Amino acid sequence: MGTVNVNNVAKKHQFSWYEKFYFWSIGKGLWITLKHFIKVAFFNKQVTIEYPDKKRQYSTRFRGMHSMKRDEKGRERCTACFCCMWICPANAIHIEAAEVPTDRQHLHPEDKFAKKFEINLLRCIFCGLCEEACPKGAIYLDGTGEMAADNREDLFLTKERMMEKTGGPILGQRI
Repeated sequence: MGTVNVNNVAKKHQFSWYEKFYFWSIGKGLWITLKHFIKVAFFNKQVTIEYPDKKRQYSTRFRGMHSMKRDEKGRERCTACFCCMWICPANAIHIEAAEVPTDRQHLHPEDKFAKKFEINLLRCIFCGLCEEACPKGAIYLDGTGEMAADNREDLFLTKERMMEKTGGPILGQRI
């Protein structure tokens, strides 16, 4: 098997004579600033959103925040099978499993439950693979929630924050 000439694969970008001066890059940045200034000053188009007063309109394709479902009897559906954690491409889900104590057997359908279930929203790409991988229909991306936070701890979804109080049937067909 022959070797590949690596020098020809990744060629270095050659700058033209006007790109070698910093004034070209500074001028491009100032042009963008001037365009935004003209939009706001003369055409009354808003570039930014005044966040606490006005909320951002999310796209109709946005799946929503993560929420965990309970079954019709009010029991937790999550049985800590780790399917959502394994399939997550961003490694955003962390689960710790535990055995169900006998005094809490009525809250869980099986003998194992998720003692700790966290989703790191800083890493999550909202792909929905965790929703598809869950065999019990415990996690869905349909919850409403605020995407903005002022500290890092608010961007970690815990089981208590995701848990819904009302039960319901499993949405969609899971095969």
